[in-house]
Amino acid sequence: MPISNIPLFAMLRTRMQWHQERQRVLSENVANADTPGFRARDLAPLKLDQLTPRATAVGLVRTDAAHQVASGSATGGFESVRNSTLEIRPAGNAVSLEDEMIKVAANQMDYQAATALYTRSLGLIKTALGRG
Repeated sequence: MPISNIPLFAMLRTRMQWHQERQRVLSENVANADTPGFRARDLAPLKLDQLTPRATAVGLVRTDAAHQVASGSATGGFESVRNSTLEIRPAGNAVSLEDEMIKVAANQMDYQAATALYTRSLGLIKTALGRG
């Protein structure tokens, strides 16, 4: 049985992918903090009952040959939500750098916790096999 079929590893891998995608979305928010009319986005929280490996991801469609080719899908198969902040500047921008940086820090800590669990789970399997 491959390790990828063990539910714990599949759930942790999906969780780490979600955190990676959330980091990308949050960094996009920070990068566009001064862009007029830009609204901050975030990923919807990952539901524990839906933590299964993703078989396929939906890609972007190029409608013009001049469009750049995307390296992946817009949200990596995860649900995206717009932040509804009350603080909108006259230019129409609604990104709060303080809020975004707090989310980035929390996301980083959660990702590190998931990777630590993944590493320790692998260590337990190696110990059980007599290789640890």
